[in-house]
Amino acid sequence: MNEELVQYIENEIFPLYNRNEEGHGINHIKTVIKRSLELAKNYDVDLDMVYTISSYHDLGHYIDRKTHEIISAEIFMEDENIKQWFTEEQRKIIKEAIEDHRASSNHEPRTIYGKIISTADRTIIDIDNTIKRTYSYGKRNYIGLSEEEQIERVYQHLKEKYGENGYAKIYLENKEFEDALNKLRQALSNKEKFIKRVIAVINEI
Repeated sequence: MNEELVQYIENEIFPLYNRNEEGHGINHIKTVIKRSLELAKNYDVDLDMVYTISSYHDLGHYIDRKTHEIISAEIFMEDENIKQWFTEEQRKIIKEAIEDHRASSNHEPRTIYGKIISTADRTIIDIDNTIKRTYSYGKRNYIGLSEEEQIERVYQHLKEKYGENGYAKIYLENKEFEDALNKLRQALSNKEKFIKRVIAVINEI
């Protein structure tokens, strides 16, 4: 990859993720970058583009979580510095991939780049980490809920997103995610036991 591009993104873009809550902060971004580059090895794609898409995809989350994919794409397109490394056609593809990455998107990503970032963004590092991210997100964005309601929200959100009929889709083969997904679904199948696990995780935060 282009070392100047990587240096620019690490120095100028990564620090911007301090504005996001933990679940969409720099640790998440670095995980998505790593997984995107691993997936990219199986396809004829430009690694500089893959790296850039992964690096910019959640920049707008702190502004509006519901439209963050659109805002993030706009932030990318408004970055004058990034233009030196990509053609207009490449920038268009990057923009579309960022727009298409969201788990709840109602359409399939338009390009292989969108499919890579969307698949890589479905991250289940482990069940406890997923619980922690979901709880932290709820505490920041659903401040009117009681602690009991926050705990219930963790369960309901994960079931809605990752359950048997969940909206989180992947578009490329990803055995790591599928294995983690099966373990999470198994855990979600027993609500009482899962709620106890949520409480245990929260108590360690």
